[in-house]
Amino acid sequence: MALRPRILLITPLPPPIHGSSMVSQTIKESKLLNEEFEMDFVNISTSRKVEEIQKASLWLYVIKLLRFLGAYFKVFWHLCTRKYDLCYLAITCHGTPFIKDYPFVMLCKLFRRRVIIHQHNKGMSKDVDKWPYSWMLPRAYEGTKVMLLSKLLYSDIQNVVEEEQILVCPNGIPNSATFDQDMCEPSTPHLLFLSNLIESKGVYVLLDACKILHDKGCEFICDFVGGTTKEINTDTFASAVEMRGLKNSAIYHGPKYGKDKDLFWKHSSAFVFPTFYKDECFPLVLLEAMQHHLPVVTTNEGGIPDIVINGETGYICERKNVQQLAEKIEILLNSAILRKQMGHAGFKRYKEFFTQDSFEKRISECLHSAISQTN
Repeated sequence: MALRPRILLITPLPPPIHGSSMVSQTIKESKLLNEEFEMDFVNISTSRKVEEIQKASLWLYVIKLLRFLGAYFKVFWHLCTRKYDLCYLAITCHGTPFIKDYPFVMLCKLFRRRVIIHQHNKGMSKDVDKWPYSWMLPRAYEGTKVMLLSKLLYSDIQNVVEEEQILVCPNGIPNSATFDQDMCEPSTPHLLFLSNLIESKGVYVLLDACKILHDKGCEFICDFVGGTTKEINTDTFASAVEMRGLKNSAIYHGPKYGKDKDLFWKHSSAFVFPTFYKDECFPLVLLEAMQHHLPVVTTNEGGIPDIVINGETGYICERKNVQQLAEKIEILLNSAILRKQMGHAGFKRYKEFFTQDSFEKRISECLHSAISQTN
């Protein structure tokens, strides 16, 4: 029996839970990938709670520095004691987090290992002409393979990465949703927004669209589910709702998990996600909506147009275009048949392209391709 290729995975692992750490955990637990590769993991996350990402204190900086040094020496030890066919890194490509992750890439190159970088974020284009990024970025990405979640994200890194280096690997999620096609919708359509209350995720944009719809006499309830943030807490959200006269139409429910979150999916008529978040790449929440047979109204941010087919599985609006967002939501509010058709089309698209099995097969192909590349 042939030996399995050996991979060192240098990546954030949960907690805290975010897109990159969730994908890394999926890889770590994948039966397929564990059968095909021998994998060692080093957790490079310096935060262990969401609160640690948002907080700033001298003691916390010291703790994070110690975690960084521990991860760095762990990678060094692995590279010294084992021969790897590939080093997989899930790093941030811009800002201070890139400077933190840069030494891990260069350490793997120092040991002359093949490197593949799994790009879960964007923002490189804003830094590439600034010092020290103009010096560091080309050195980090030279000679690597780069996995993108969507080909649409290539424009962000094209000044540093050649097109021949690119491999495309869209994310996927397990199908944990249950759907009862005989279940009746509530008499009043429910719109669902599921994200932490961050302005750039479109909270106020959606509230403004709801005001337009409310003033036109449309009947609906917009459910906001997610945690509060420094930007928007319970009081500021309530004030924004009251200012727009949406007291009975826009309701904040706080964060929900497990079965409690499932209830909102099941009792919703459409999912609305008007994000203009600068680092938005491939939001998994859209895949969740599709597996729950919901039509999606969202924006043309990042790789979203590769997820949602405009006019078929939902609608894609321009970022921050409140009027257009309201128009597309109104179309869905006025037609239960269209909501059902688009929701079913979205579920079919999820089953075809975005299941966890599909993702694991794609990433296996990408890893094999990176291992077989000539240096």
